[in-house]
Amino acid sequence: MEITRCAWVPEEDSLYRDYHDKEWGRPVHEDQKLFEMLILEGAQAGLSWITILKRRENYRKAFDGFDPNIIQHYDEKEIKTLMMNEGIIRNKRKIESVITNAKAFLEIQRKFGSFEHYIWQFVGGKPIINHWKSANEVPVQTEESQKMSKDLKKRGFSFVGPTICYAFMQATGMVNDHTVDCFLYHAK
Repeated sequence: MEITRCAWVPEEDSLYRDYHDKEWGRPVHEDQKLFEMLILEGAQAGLSWITILKRRENYRKAFDGFDPNIIQHYDEKEIKTLMMNEGIIRNKRKIESVITNAKAFLEIQRKFGSFEHYIWQFVGGKPIINHWKSANEVPVQTEESQKMSKDLKKRGFSFVGPTICYAFMQATGMVNDHTVDCFLYHAK
């Protein structure tokens, strides 16, 4: 039996296929995973997602398992070390944004009790279910991602423009953007 996936998934690429089949669009409520995805989406700015996906394990090692409690204390020494790490995107602004975002993330946890509680408010606490017939219909940003971006920036985050926020929302299941013909469209 042949499986139909979203058109953006290259069938010959098992990494992309597994990401689509096992992660993309599934609701994420764990703060640690939400932080990881926000950082990875920011790292992707200007690049293809597969570029980041292939480096995800390197990112996890380089950034202490995406533990914001550790990352918030990174200093110039860690930044220099990361700038020499060929396993990640060596863009100083992006690396510095991880530290900035870790501090802002922890502040949100303190204020709201969890990042999950804060971030899911932008979709009313449950996924937005879209009904796209083709990938061409899927927007790159929405009113919700614009509001999220504006609020995150106000709270000190960087590399969180409305397009990055929408990709984050898609990846973490805040929106279901599987096309209606995809076998995962109706999956819970």
